[in-house]
Amino acid sequence: MKKIIFGLSIATLLFSCKPTANVGNTANTKEFNVSINLNTVKDDKVEVTIITPKFTTEEAIYNLPKIIPGTYSEDDYGQLVEDIKAFDAKGNTLEITKSSDNSWLIKNAKSLSKITYLVNDTYDTEKGGGFGKEDIFSPAGINILDGKNFMLNNHGFVGYFTDLKDITYKVNISHPETLFGATSLLDSDSSTTNDLFVVSRYNDLVDNPIMYSKPDFITFNVDGMDILFSVYSPNDKHTAKSLSADLEKMMRAQKKFLGTINSNKKYTVLLYLSDMKKKDAKGFGALEHNTSTTVVFPEMMSTSSLGKQIIDVVSHEFFHIVTPLSVHSNEIHYFDFNTPKMSKHLWMYEGVTEYFANLFQVNQGLIDEQAFYKRMLKKVENAKDLNDTMPFTEMSANVLKKPYKDQYLNVYEKGALIAMCIDIEIREKSNGERGILDLMQKLTNLYGSQKPFNDDELFAKITELTYPEIGTFLTTYVSGSTPIPYENYFAKVGVSKGKIKKAANPFLDGKNPVITGNSSTKEIKVKNDVELGSFLKSIGLKADDTIMALNGVDYNLSTIFEMMTTVQNLKQDSPITIKIKRDNKEQILSGKLVLTYYDVEAYQVFESSKIKLNQAWLKG
Repeated sequence: MKKIIFGLSIATLLFSCKPTANVGNTANTKEFNVSINLNTVKDDKVEVTIITPKFTTEEAIYNLPKIIPGTYSEDDYGQLVEDIKAFDAKGNTLEITKSSDNSWLIKNAKSLSKITYLVNDTYDTEKGGGFGKEDIFSPAGINILDGKNFMLNNHGFVGYFTDLKDITYKVNISHPETLFGATSLLDSDSSTTNDLFVVSRYNDLVDNPIMYSKPDFITFNVDGMDILFSVYSPNDKHTAKSLSADLEKMMRAQKKFLGTINSNKKYTVLLYLSDMKKKDAKGFGALEHNTSTTVVFPEMMSTSSLGKQIIDVVSHEFFHIVTPLSVHSNEIHYFDFNTPKMSKHLWMYEGVTEYFANLFQVNQGLIDEQAFYKRMLKKVENAKDLNDTMPFTEMSANVLKKPYKDQYLNVYEKGALIAMCIDIEIREKSNGERGILDLMQKLTNLYGSQKPFNDDELFAKITELTYPEIGTFLTTYVSGSTPIPYENYFAKVGVSKGKIKKAANPFLDGKNPVITGNSSTKEIKVKNDVELGSFLKSIGLKADDTIMALNGVDYNLSTIFEMMTTVQNLKQDSPITIKIKRDNKEQILSGKLVLTYYDVEAYQVFESSKIKLNQAWLKG
């Protein structure tokens, strides 16, 4: 999971340890039949009907999750259920009472045949971004927008009977013919108004969200993996086609980076864009699943900004297929939706994942080395703002209560840095031949999705697969309270602070832009109270000129920052054309870009003897 507020990573970790009563339910019909009706919405609620298994006990307990995998948040999905009723085969009502926030006790369960209830949505009631108890993180929430969009995170619609999670679930979803259900699940119904999804257990249903909206999707194949990308944009500002280039570029780079460690045959990305002018989703970010991810961002974002967020955030979720989806502990493998227990190894589940989401970008040429160093150093700064002496394993295992839960944000900061230091240490000991990706490949081969490890045995196994120095690092800096000396690890790969030359943006005079925008006409104008740089003067740009296009691409006030970024990325002597309007006449200014440079302090490889190891780390 990754929560984002306009580029800011935010996370909160809470769990509930209240036990659920065990009534000892048994049933002789091992099937769970669910009907969800999206055609008839009542007061922003959807009706769910469940034909239950046949019980042989006097009582049965029906549960919705308190928590789901990946969110690390206590959300109480039972709060979304209203008007729940139980019936026997003749349609007579049975006694059903709420026994906890997320559970209902049904009397005379031997006669139970059917349950019905209404489910409310979450998107239009969010208050502040999904960080408090009152909000469910949007990618894990529910949207019910009659005839337009339904975000079905199935844990909010369908529950399970105590001791009966591992039976077949058949889910029928009736929907308007105009809406398409995007999911990694296989639809067994050929009808255009009804979908049938069959899974072997409740966990598989929770693991496969579905988004219904008007068809706006694109499919492509990456090295044998079929990708489905579906987009809901309420005001049609964005489309799957307009955003797919960044997603495909990211997926191809990730697959190449992972190599044989990933064997997924299908992956679905569900992107919901929130209308910030209405009551709509506010918890921005994404939530991982084995073969899909749900993503929520503001619709107001520009195409280029969305593309960058897709690369940063969705890549994080995709890398979760390595850990915890493939390599995980007993606490995760035998996940209890109502009484979960936390593992000690959030440094790996979230930290290694976050590190991979950054490392693969420099590895595959999506960002340069300077950008990667800058990201890692920002994490060093952020980690120092948190408790740098709290043992990471202790924080993970006790994160249900203060003061540990207040440190959860560190899984994305220090957690990623732990992974970086382990990577560098392995590279150094193996003369650059192996790194942390090799370690995760070995752990995947050893365990895999169906064989969990014991929490207390992981460090010894990692040491066995790598070097004694890695074991020392883990006990000193991960389970120990000693702060990590990051400068020592950067020095191992020759990285230190020094002076470098940086190209100035031609549209800036120092830090001040020489262009502005007219809010009424949306035109980009050259200011008349600034000094233009030598390059802009040389191609003939003047004060009060209206800039219409750059290198054949039209720009306006809404895309002015995209134009600035485009210029910043151009190389010295690149051909450049600027279409302008002056005195109501259009003309083209052209020339070759001449950049000016200034000195800045930055991290870079200043020790030539370490260049080979440095490149093995970043490019190996």
